[in-house]
Amino acid sequence: MFTGIVSAVGKVKKAWRVAGGQGSGAVTLEIGAPYRNVKRGESVAINGACLTVERVTRGGFAVRAVDTTLDRTLFGEYAAGRKVNLERAVRAGEPLGGHLVQGHVDGIASVEYVRPRGDAVLVGLRVPAEVREVCIPKGSITVDGVSLTVDGLPDGGAVQVSLIPFTREHTTLGGVETGMRVHVEGDVIGKYVRQLCSSER
Repeated sequence: MFTGIVSAVGKVKKAWRVAGGQGSGAVTLEIGAPYRNVKRGESVAINGACLTVERVTRGGFAVRAVDTTLDRTLFGEYAAGRKVNLERAVRAGEPLGGHLVQGHVDGIASVEYVRPRGDAVLVGLRVPAEVREVCIPKGSITVDGVSLTVDGLPDGGAVQVSLIPFTREHTTLGGVETGMRVHVEGDVIGKYVRQLCSSER
């Protein structure tokens, strides 16, 4: 479990595809990170996707994204030099500064617009339908691993979020541009409510 509060920005050192059976495959990412005492088997959210540390390296760690993960993320396109948002799994008793984030990416969103508003920046996201269904104004959404508040739901199916200066300075979202694609995870409470309501029909 995570909170969507990014604790470090890492960088992809290497990325390579690992052949699997029956034409399937996986992608191994070696991540440079400032973390200490990372252990094999530890869960780390990389741009919002929970992955398991397979190997500890000098100055970082390596993880593997399998077919199921590749189907819902952009990891298959990642290359050396790409910056990524990182968060280690939350421990019992630690502050829940963002919201409950599972690290299960629901899909890919595209950035429709980026508009300055005062010292904030408004970003419109075209998200998958199942993500928008669980979005409410002032609710939560995770974008590339960052816990954000839904600023509004404009007509046309977009989800609008607002990026404050701190978020832009301490996460990769500071470089967000129109046309970019990002990972999104809908609010877990909204997902349970949707499932309960659908099961009662």
